[in-house]
Amino acid sequence: MDKGIKLLRLRKMLFFFLAFAPLSNCWGLENNLEELSFTTHNLWILLASGLVFVMHLGFACLEAGMTQSKNTVNILFKNSAIMAIGLLTYALCGFGLMYPGSEFAGSFFGFAGFGIDPGATGLTSDYNASYTYYTDFIFQAMFAATAATIVSGAVCERIKLSSFLIFSTLFVAVVYPVVGMWKWGGGFLETLKIPFYDFAGSTIVHSLGGWAALAGVLCLGPRLGKYEKVKKFVPHNYPLATIGVFLLWFGWFGFNGGSVLSATPGKLSLVFMTTALAGASGLLGSMIVSWSISKKPDLGMTLNGALAGIVGITAGADQMNFAESLVIGFIAGVFVVFSMKLFDKLKVDDPVGAISVHLVCGIWGTLAVGLFGDLASPAQLLSQVIGILIVALFTFGVSWVLFKLIDLFIGLRVSKKEEEEGLDLGEHYENAYCFAPESIAVLHEDDDRDKGLLKQVSKNRLKHVNVGRDLHEEDRTTSH
Repeated sequence: MDKGIKLLRLRKMLFFFLAFAPLSNCWGLENNLEELSFTTHNLWILLASGLVFVMHLGFACLEAGMTQSKNTVNILFKNSAIMAIGLLTYALCGFGLMYPGSEFAGSFFGFAGFGIDPGATGLTSDYNASYTYYTDFIFQAMFAATAATIVSGAVCERIKLSSFLIFSTLFVAVVYPVVGMWKWGGGFLETLKIPFYDFAGSTIVHSLGGWAALAGVLCLGPRLGKYEKVKKFVPHNYPLATIGVFLLWFGWFGFNGGSVLSATPGKLSLVFMTTALAGASGLLGSMIVSWSISKKPDLGMTLNGALAGIVGITAGADQMNFAESLVIGFIAGVFVVFSMKLFDKLKVDDPVGAISVHLVCGIWGTLAVGLFGDLASPAQLLSQVIGILIVALFTFGVSWVLFKLIDLFIGLRVSKKEEEEGLDLGEHYENAYCFAPESIAVLHEDDDRDKGLLKQVSKNRLKHVNVGRDLHEEDRTTSH
């Protein structure tokens, strides 16, 4: 009897073990799958951050290539400094201004404090199911520097380096985070009856930078001789500019794709598709229009068309289908051609077309959300208009004041001599090239103001003159 009872109990224990063992394994498997999902999403956003970082090299190459060779060092210096300034200021106060917390929902302003601190749960899925606190910070920080880089292209070749760096620091530390908070930080644009929509920043990043760029250009005025028929300003290095555009296009897959904030296959692949097709469509649109107007293929316009198309799709990259992305990109490519010609006619001197690409096409892309895609409706279009106008008034107004104050206290523009000789020599005392395509350097033996500054070339000052001209009547040594 006892033996039978023991055998029965053994059978029951075996039954319960076999019944619940798979269930316990499922629990373990479920936990492992959650951890794997969290790691995958987080890893993709970090990779996307790296792609956005590469965009800054693209901006540097594009800006340098589309301008005069005598300003190349200055342009590369600015773009390098912007990246460092953007990261540091955003870590110091920008992240706290842009994401102040739920207690500031619906507000115009909020602040979570200085520095970055993940807290007790910041490095786990309790912070967010797709990314950690540090991943959130580094991805957003890459965006912050982009806005100031847009300004750099529009004001280049005549702005003081120190003045630009001061403006960039204030712009990235305060202006961009405050505007970003209005939408992405849960501010008042996010809590409208029909929320303003800007998926990856056609307005929050690109138009923002464009409005600041317009303020800077108006405060500075055009480059010397630009509208006086004294000289023709042409890009000195189209290969470098082309490399820059393709680096930007490549990085934009991280800019838009990372804004999905997860590695969800359906949405991520949709965003990649719309980004690629809008860029291609924009390039085609600008190529056709510019070729029709000038009766020749214009590489500069065509390159800007690709960027215009991508800026245009950025606000609604996750809301558009195949055909809509083509239409939005193509229209942006057309807009950028006429916009650049209009600004040039108005004597608004933008050496690389940054205002047309980022401001004009950023506005178009933001409006397109209310006209095409899943959110299209009159109410949504009204919310888009409200967001555009408020960002425009705030950004242009604050930027104008900042530029004017900088001009008042330390000056905004380099001297006439520095601008004519080039900012590479005027501010850096060095050249980017051994031989500059549109100019060569000749020694001025009667100018000893800067002796010792360019010892590797000469103890005398260098001056740029046009190739093809009779440089000097007397025989002089040339060197670079």
